[in-house]
Amino acid sequence: MAEASRTFHATLFSLPTFSPRFHFKLSYSHSHPSLHLKRARSVQRSISETKTMSLNTTLPWGCDIDSLENAEALQNWLSDSGLPPQKVGINKVEMGKRGLVALKKINRGEKILFVPPSLLISSDSDWSSPVAGHVLKQQNVADLPLLATYLISEANLQKSSRWSNYISSLPREPYSLLHWTRSELDRYLKASQIRLRAIERIADITGTFDDLRRRIFSKHPHLFPKEVFNLVTFRWSFGILLSRLVYLYSMDGKVALVPWADMLNHSCEVETYLNYDKSSQAVVFTTDRAYQPGEQVFISYGKKSNAELLLSYGFVPKQGTNLNDSVELPLSLKISDKCYKQKLKALMKHGLSASQCYPIQISGWPLELMAYAYLTVSPPSMSKQFEEMAAMASNESIIRKDLRYPEIEEKAVQFILDSCESSISKYSKFLKWLHGFGYNISRTTE
Repeated sequence: MAEASRTFHATLFSLPTFSPRFHFKLSYSHSHPSLHLKRARSVQRSISETKTMSLNTTLPWGCDIDSLENAEALQNWLSDSGLPPQKVGINKVEMGKRGLVALKKINRGEKILFVPPSLLISSDSDWSSPVAGHVLKQQNVADLPLLATYLISEANLQKSSRWSNYISSLPREPYSLLHWTRSELDRYLKASQIRLRAIERIADITGTFDDLRRRIFSKHPHLFPKEVFNLVTFRWSFGILLSRLVYLYSMDGKVALVPWADMLNHSCEVETYLNYDKSSQAVVFTTDRAYQPGEQVFISYGKKSNAELLLSYGFVPKQGTNLNDSVELPLSLKISDKCYKQKLKALMKHGLSASQCYPIQISGWPLELMAYAYLTVSPPSMSKQFEEMAAMASNESIIRKDLRYPEIEEKAVQFILDSCESSISKYSKFLKWLHGFGYNISRTTE
């Protein structure tokens, strides 16, 4: 299954339009044979952390990413805790990873799982260490950092926590870009726009930890000892949350970990998702196809590009299987443009900058991208239209959805094509660099 997220700052992560995962938002298994990008070294720490922690620190909880050693204990605990008899069970699937497979025939349109609310982990969950929870809530800590700290606190208690069997089933080191070093991000994502987003996400998580350490952890060392609550464990807990959290629309938008359901892997061919079913008072999903005994059962993590799946879940589907795949195309105003300052002012008014990225799919590009291209190539004689173009480029315009300027359309399209050529050139250089190290990309991703 892959791992999930929500924003602790309004700008960090945005919720998706589907239920099972966040945008974003580091996994250990998935639907198709695919490319896992796994680092060879352990987590990069901040300077302050390296003084007290070994670079080879191993967490005392969780399990190997492909392990079934705790599967039976997890299923027994879930059954004892109110999970009804299941039509699916944990097993190894493609590439030796874990997933849920059908134990008996499952019909299309059938509801399965039925995880009761008592098994959900959310910001409302009771703390085994209630004083620690009270301190955090007194400080108005946002939901995601609160949940990250809660997960570490419960994990550290091991058998003393009611969640011990669940935490023991979580991967000790998820496939997560959060665990990549800066040099690894620079090396392996050199030609991808996802590199900057990964760097920003790591920086935000590190900043959030530093804020909690300064305001709370350092003032209550008996409740939050640095040997337990540190950047290593914080990145682990965020890796788990960003890839496993579920947004439950039918529970007034509750954000929660859903044990058992989070073992489901993603398929680009599936559209069904998790949600709370009021009639059965449980978290379920309705299958959109039939499954025979032994077949892996899938849900959708949302209509995401390969880059988004890599960023949030740490995997890339098999080449050609993701119809929602897109490439982020970077566009920039030309500094040599006589109207540069005027155009930049119009863009900034609508929350944009001199450089923007827009997605391109095989089916075409968005109107916002075309509007940005119009603005970039527009001559001084069209200065009165700069504001309109910038508004459309930011998707704020509600007046002209058919924005077109025939007199500069050819130049705008050529500008987009030139930008594509530039990006392709960067990727080509990167692929040649990889081949120089003996990597065979086509063989790896198939």
